[in-house]
Amino acid sequence: MSYKQQISKRRTFGIISHPDAGKTTLTEKLLLFGGAIQTAGAVKSNKIKKTATSDFMEIEKQRGISVATSVMGFEYEDFKINILDTPGHKDFAEDTYRTLTAVDSVILVVDCVKGVEEQTRKLMEVCRMRNTPVIIFINKLDREGQDPYELLDEIEKELSINVRPLTWPIGMGSGFKGIYNLYEKNLQLFKSGKTKINDDDIISISDLNDPLLDKQIEKGNADKLREDTDLIEGIYELFDEELYKEGLLAPVFFGSAINNFGVREMLNTFIKIAPEPRPRPTDKRDIDPYEDKFSGFIFKIHANLDPNHRDRIAFCRVVSGKFERNTFYHHSGIDKKLRFSNPTSFMANDKQILEEAFPGDVVGLYDTGNFKIGDTLTEGEKVQFRGIPSFSPEKFRQLVNNDPMKSKQLDKGIRQLTDEGVAQLFLQELENIKIIGTVGDLQFEVIQFRLLHEYSAACSFKPLNYFKACWITTENKEELEKFILHNKRFVTKDKDERLVFMAESAWALKNRQENFPDMEFHFTSEFKTDQEYIKQLY
Repeated sequence: MSYKQQISKRRTFGIISHPDAGKTTLTEKLLLFGGAIQTAGAVKSNKIKKTATSDFMEIEKQRGISVATSVMGFEYEDFKINILDTPGHKDFAEDTYRTLTAVDSVILVVDCVKGVEEQTRKLMEVCRMRNTPVIIFINKLDREGQDPYELLDEIEKELSINVRPLTWPIGMGSGFKGIYNLYEKNLQLFKSGKTKINDDDIISISDLNDPLLDKQIEKGNADKLREDTDLIEGIYELFDEELYKEGLLAPVFFGSAINNFGVREMLNTFIKIAPEPRPRPTDKRDIDPYEDKFSGFIFKIHANLDPNHRDRIAFCRVVSGKFERNTFYHHSGIDKKLRFSNPTSFMANDKQILEEAFPGDVVGLYDTGNFKIGDTLTEGEKVQFRGIPSFSPEKFRQLVNNDPMKSKQLDKGIRQLTDEGVAQLFLQELENIKIIGTVGDLQFEVIQFRLLHEYSAACSFKPLNYFKACWITTENKEELEKFILHNKRFVTKDKDERLVFMAESAWALKNRQENFPDMEFHFTSEFKTDQEYIKQLY
């Protein structure tokens, strides 16, 4: 297969949703159809092997939520599909945001019972900022949910995007009979609890006036489907692939992921319409995937993916060219060449060594501490990919060491965990304290759990009354010195030795901005994102 064919066969997407909408279950069913696993079941079912679930951290299994982004790849119909399953919990929105920089499209899961929820809106705002193409999967049709038309109206209104149904449900809850595929003109009958894939329940019906439809789903249901189809054609615009790729039109699919139903219809359409790898912006130019030379960026770091080996893996999205094992590449952050002898591909927490990777692929690179989120790898060109910032935290606590004999383990652990982007670390030199900044409270629980179980370091947290952490820069050296002198208690440094002002309140921040006009106060680590952007994200 030629280089261009390799790229055209890649589909890299993220799955996003509000917690409990069925995102991780849908991920498993996609793996099922890709042949990566043989039997499907509920996320917590013992029928699923460890490698079949994307929630691999112990705390995720205990809490039943995803707190880390999982990377999975499989082949389907001659396409190489890369799934990035993201955290749904709002406290990990920043990790989801960074993950969305590494995908070319998104599948948004909506619970048909609850409809559009708070986190769904926030995640969709991020997609709209990037014009990311979105497919919507309305899940849990085996439960009594909202009317499909009302759901679509709610999605259009709440998410500010036009929709076009490509499948349509026949009944709902106890009366759920199946779905009709408006895109491929066939009927799939619903049977609860199926765990094996077969084609017995898919019936080709291109003409809805065919008497076979009445026989399969009873005349009343058949007449209702005919009415619905006519109405859909009348009130929703025709599906336009280009509008979808521009992020302006979202195709909608209905189904029940836990019952392995309606997923294949979406997957079959997805590989036909979803965009192949796209160009990515850098500080100097846009890099096209069809360029010959390799480039990529680190969008996630995960320590102790395998707790038995204490490994640390950096996830690299290939942007252009071909990545090859045992080849030297230039690391933008440390201005050195690095060679990777054991690059890996992923199926949840199952890893295998790969020899080469193409644009759209995600490569796991074993890391000894060289990488930070946002670092760029190239064949020599000195560029920096943009759009992968850290955001100003909203929760602040002082890290307290509960066991002085484990100080080294605690220091190593907190630095590695904050390198992953789970939280941010600020060092206050005046009183020699470590400050942890997060988006939400759950992150502190995750940090405490992982420090204890992965690094044998016991810690606790002391609340701190800060409003916002702002990176500060200025070309006026005298004003900087004056600022530090007058704000010693509130000036810290991040892990990269950059100065950060810890504002106690909105008034305190405004006061410093007015009194030090030559100082710039930044709300993201890239120093380019405006405050309105932050308000939208959080």
